[in-house]
Amino acid sequence: MAHTDHQTMRRVLRREIAGTIGLLTDEHDFRAMRRYRTFTFDDHATYLKQVEDLLKSRAAQGSHTTVALFDPQEYAEFCAEAGLDPDIPSSRTRFTAELAGTGPTIPYDGRPLTELVPALVDEAVRQATWEYASTLLAHLGSCASCGEDIGRGAFLRASRLLVRILDTADPGNRHLVCSVTGTPEALVSVLHADENPDGATQLDEAEALEFTTVLALGLATHSPGGLVMRTSAPGAPDRVYGWRLRGEGLEPLTAGEVFDAYCTDIDSGDLISPESDVDYCAPPDLGDTGQTTGHHH
Repeated sequence: MAHTDHQTMRRVLRREIAGTIGLLTDEHDFRAMRRYRTFTFDDHATYLKQVEDLLKSRAAQGSHTTVALFDPQEYAEFCAEAGLDPDIPSSRTRFTAELAGTGPTIPYDGRPLTELVPALVDEAVRQATWEYASTLLAHLGSCASCGEDIGRGAFLRASRLLVRILDTADPGNRHLVCSVTGTPEALVSVLHADENPDGATQLDEAEALEFTTVLALGLATHSPGGLVMRTSAPGAPDRVYGWRLRGEGLEPLTAGEVFDAYCTDIDSGDLISPESDVDYCAPPDLGDTGQTTGHHH
């Protein structure tokens, strides 16, 4: 009886242990790991099937599992810096544990891997974009004339702009895209701002942080770029409008400019038929928040 009780308690405790699986999302990364003798999989499709079965099994047992993006190059660098043999399972386990705290991860929620993998890759891109934009902002330093930390000041302006944009938007779900092209690497950030039944706006904190940081970088560096929003609500046409980055603020695009941007093929320059039930329009007035400060760093 005592032995049975101990087994039962261990089963209960196993459900309390959170786990992380490092996932090789594409064929290229999978082939890179095959150079290790102890990595026994030889087919990427079979590997993904086994991972999915394991995730389902853990979920059925009540265990929480986080899925992390496993990068073979980062793994090799991790092992070299830590003095670990990369060709033993415990090294992969240590690297995966490190990813749980620092790398892009998403919780397994029962979705098939065909849906989970793109979401994980998107999360990795978002984190990389945020880290890159944050680094550039931090390196801008202080304004020589007023002493303001340029990056921090731009982030505060971007935050106020985002709040004002959401406050003036029509009810419904909002899809925002911010692009900045004048930095060493062109950056694009997407933010989803869906509305609850009670009218409150739902934002993913990590997504909002990345979006605000990219917008702040464009404002701080006076880079070419723009911000476009699409609002959707039941029973009404979608509305699309936007602004161009100008100085340290946003300048409204005309309805014609928005139409041209959406109805022109970006590669060929050919016209594209406009979508049905979509209004291309001028944005609402943002007030003083949307204007430039008149002070240029």
